[in-house]
Amino acid sequence: MDYRVIKENDLFLLTDTNGNITENHQYGLGLYTKDTRFLSKLDLKINGENPVLLASDAAENYMSKILLTNPHMEKDGELILWRESVEITRTRFIYDEVLYESIKVKNYYPKSVNFNVSLHFDVDFSDMFIVRGFQTGEIGKRKGQTISNKSLTFHYEGADQLHRSTIISWDKAEKSSDSDGSVYFDFELNHLEEDTFIFMIQPTIGQVDVTEPLAFDQALVNLKNSYEEWDSSITKVKTDFEPLQRLIDRGIGDLRVLLTDLGYGKFPVAGLPWFGVPFGRDSLIAALQMLPFNPVVAKGTLLTMASQQGTKVDPWRDEQPGKIMHEIRYGELANTNQIPFTPYYGTIDATPLFLVLLTQYVRWTGDLEIVTTLNDNIEAALNWIDHYGDRDGDLFIEYHQESSKGIANQGWKDSGDSIVHRNGDYAKTPIALSEVQGYVYQAKMELAEIFDTLGNGEKAKVLKEQASSLREKFEEAFWMNDLNYYAIALDENKKQVGTITSNPGHVLFSEMLSPERVNSVVEMLVSPKMFSGFGIRTMGADEAGYNPMSYHDGSIWPHDNSLILLGMSKLQKSEEANTVMQGLIDASSYFEYDRLPELFCGYEKSIGKAVKYPVACSPQAWAAGTPLVFVQSMLGLFPNSMKKQITISPNLLKPMNELEVSNLSIGEGLLSLRVTREGIEILENTTGYKVINK
Repeated sequence: MDYRVIKENDLFLLTDTNGNITENHQYGLGLYTKDTRFLSKLDLKINGENPVLLASDAAENYMSKILLTNPHMEKDGELILWRESVEITRTRFIYDEVLYESIKVKNYYPKSVNFNVSLHFDVDFSDMFIVRGFQTGEIGKRKGQTISNKSLTFHYEGADQLHRSTIISWDKAEKSSDSDGSVYFDFELNHLEEDTFIFMIQPTIGQVDVTEPLAFDQALVNLKNSYEEWDSSITKVKTDFEPLQRLIDRGIGDLRVLLTDLGYGKFPVAGLPWFGVPFGRDSLIAALQMLPFNPVVAKGTLLTMASQQGTKVDPWRDEQPGKIMHEIRYGELANTNQIPFTPYYGTIDATPLFLVLLTQYVRWTGDLEIVTTLNDNIEAALNWIDHYGDRDGDLFIEYHQESSKGIANQGWKDSGDSIVHRNGDYAKTPIALSEVQGYVYQAKMELAEIFDTLGNGEKAKVLKEQASSLREKFEEAFWMNDLNYYAIALDENKKQVGTITSNPGHVLFSEMLSPERVNSVVEMLVSPKMFSGFGIRTMGADEAGYNPMSYHDGSIWPHDNSLILLGMSKLQKSEEANTVMQGLIDASSYFEYDRLPELFCGYEKSIGKAVKYPVACSPQAWAAGTPLVFVQSMLGLFPNSMKKQITISPNLLKPMNELEVSNLSIGEGLLSLRVTREGIEILENTTGYKVINK
């Protein structure tokens, strides 16, 4: 990973490995909040020259440490500073919407040295869509800088009439500072003497009362305390298989840094650097993956999504009543309605996934109160599925772009070339995706069980009948006899889009597929056509659209695999599930910090290594959640609070001998268990539920 990113709540910093923000960088480096860049230049120099990078550590998501030194400096034969005399340590983190950076300088030269360190700042206040080159438009104007005691403030008046500013302050008396954004500090250090100064950067939006940031040490203590609280609330996993342990620990850490709270409880944003915002399907799926580890996040996600549920027909935003949003943005272009992301609703799967997460959350927690709290949202979502999602009354929900600046393909494979016929032609909308029908079926069947529990048998009966009809129609319309597999989609003419893809694998989790055809689907997914050795591809090798380097047509997405794994595990296809998990674990060793990326290329394992995709988000929520699904899948763990039952069907990976999982939050209690080659030991069960070992 040739960038460094840290995030806390709604503020994130993206720099190069030296810790600098260089202007016009291909990655759009900067300090961002509310989809605005509040720092577009951050350049550290020693005696006016660039330091030499020694180490750049991003193992901790909430803190970054960078070690630098000076180059050799002479002028006209006179020594200014011997090479590697001064050690420069940059330590940075974010707390309470403030970026903190400590810069420590230490002299290793045998004698006293004199030098200066300078910082050079600038702010363009660019909307993220402009930074990424996706959009141009009417924007505001810079309003200059103000300099005061140990501080420098940049000002901007937006086209949305909002005043934005970036306040930079420091704790050491500077030699000089100027309005172009440069600050100079002088140092005189004896042998092994060190000195430190701290600067803080605080973005503001609107006419707000600016509060003094906490002291560096106190902010760091508070931040670390919040991580300790997070750790104490998380299910604990121990295994003797080190690669898996590293993946799980990394996933938990990544998910913590991706949590944001907009007033409805913590939820995972999609990923860094470009998707640190509420994101319909991504946030919902990541919360689903996290259920065995922290179900409170699912509740925060549900309440956040419900707060932005569609209320009207608005083609500009692809909005309809009851629809769950795709993505929300808060920048200048969104605020002035130059882009439709306020929020934008162009997604076919977020609404049924909202209901799936709700039902799974209730199954894990027994929290039936949330069903009452969200009753209107549930009804609106069901109404959207039946009347707006199903455009032509054929029982299938399908998508079609209405917005001129919206998204054409509105499933999770949303690139323009992702829904392609076997002859290479792109399918035309309206398009009905296979996996989305599975989400609808699962939502209705599981909601029916909840309504039965709540005494609303009439509503439950209607939902079951609708789900049954959908199942029958799906088998008829999507099954391809010649390929012994399901189509990815139906096109505008209800013609099967017959390319072999991973999408039907998602339907395993819904238990909608005909039992006699489940084996065919599972066999295809782990066949050489689909399984590279490192994971299940998005598209089968040798299909007309197949390209192992593509975004959606042959690449491998860990989250895609994770949803398939949930289905395999639920249907007790443990051997195939283990094959997939082992492949992804093997792949993780080829990525920095053993972190599964958003996606990687779909080349065969036989080439010797997993191949990186050039611009994958990292960390990315549903990739980080994938190792958590491994744990659930290996346990075969599926609780049902309506029945007061917990079913398990454990199966360890071949390199493992032990898996211990503690403090699983189920119902109003905890479950802890240990799985070995010899069997299962229930260490604790305060749930009051019966554990059934299948």
